[in-house]
Amino acid sequence: MKELPQISEAEYEVMKVIWKYEPISTPEIVEKVSEKIDWKPNTIQTMLVRLVKKKALQTRKKGRSFIYTSLVQENEYVEQKSKLFLKQFFGGTINSMVLNFIENDQLSEEDITELKTILSERHKKDGDK
Repeated sequence: MKELPQISEAEYEVMKVIWKYEPISTPEIVEKVSEKIDWKPNTIQTMLVRLVKKKALQTRKKGRSFIYTSLVQENEYVEQKSKLFLKQFFGGTINSMVLNFIENDQLSEEDITELKTILSERHKKDGDK
């Protein structure tokens, strides 16, 4: 797995907008992020500069605006963060995480039913191969 840049939680909020709408201009990013989070435009622009420096984004000038596209794929980033989370808190196994949720009564009956459905569908899918 290739090394991905470290992205803060705040930067991740900006990245989610870019992943959804790329290529996207600075004013569009500011507008869409501001709809979700009460940040000033300068704060968002600072994060964009940081993300370019970290090589998570690339930018090009178009007229009077900058257009941003990601250099990091969302699925790759989420996969890496998920694996790091599992490793850090649950010894790298999803079994330990699920068991922790079950033992601490953090899964509702609805959650358990949904997990059973997902696993059953996955089992059927793997059986078709």
